[in-house]
Amino acid sequence: MHAIANPTSQLSPVETIAATRAIVYRTRGQQHGPITRLMSPSDLGEHLKPFVFLDLFDADASAFQGFGLHPHSGIATLSWSLQGDMGFEDTSGRQGVLAEGGVEWMQAGGGAWHAGGSGGSERLRGFQLWVALPPALELAPAFSTFLAPDEVAQDGPARVLLGQYGAAHSAIPAPASINYLSVQLKAGERWRYQPPAGHTVAWVALGEGNLRMPEPLRHGDMAVFDTSEAAIDFQAATDCVFVLGSAVPHPHELVLGRYSVHTSREALQQGQAGIQQIGQRLRSEGRFN
Repeated sequence: MHAIANPTSQLSPVETIAATRAIVYRTRGQQHGPITRLMSPSDLGEHLKPFVFLDLFDADASAFQGFGLHPHSGIATLSWSLQGDMGFEDTSGRQGVLAEGGVEWMQAGGGAWHAGGSGGSERLRGFQLWVALPPALELAPAFSTFLAPDEVAQDGPARVLLGQYGAAHSAIPAPASINYLSVQLKAGERWRYQPPAGHTVAWVALGEGNLRMPEPLRHGDMAVFDTSEAAIDFQAATDCVFVLGSAVPHPHELVLGRYSVHTSREALQQGQAGIQQIGQRLRSEGRFN
């Protein structure tokens, strides 16, 4: 949604606790109007790659102008609406409105532009995630996939936005061994997540309500778990909704551009050239100055 160059999130180490899997960092990110930047590639993304960027957005439609056309390369973006319908458009030729609870996946690869905003709802709240792509995909042709709410697979309280959990598999082809879940719990409800083998990267971000783990996490918090394959236990202090990511670590360097993340300087140059070519076409069509 935005350039990488924004200020980094403030990370505060917390005491390791005796639990199935300890929280080692917490952050409430940096707020910019209706957007809270919880993670970017130049800070927490270095430790949680392939997860390299996370925004929590929360806005009244009357005060939210959306995000105009802007470019990406080397990454995929996944947008999920917790509340409200989302408008979308990208240079693969797709545009429309994604209903509340739906998923937009845009794999930018060698270059793409997209835009988004309110789809007519009074309020829009949700998350946008960036995933770093492996070398085989970071310069591949761009494409986008959209899942309606009833197309998002579910197992128990977990909806699978990317990857798989239990008997539920996302229809989106994950670029690596990654799980990204949205989980809804009632007050007092407990849930245990056992990551797949090799998923030593794990984090959680609260979109609504509060958790005990056993220390409290509240709406707007992001927490990072220690590097292990241990299970993670959740207990809802109130009705809550959160997103959870786990993955095999991305074994490549993060080479950063303004809107891009690649695995090498050469790949970054190619991705930026692809972005520039599309931008020139959009300008010639009068899409922006």
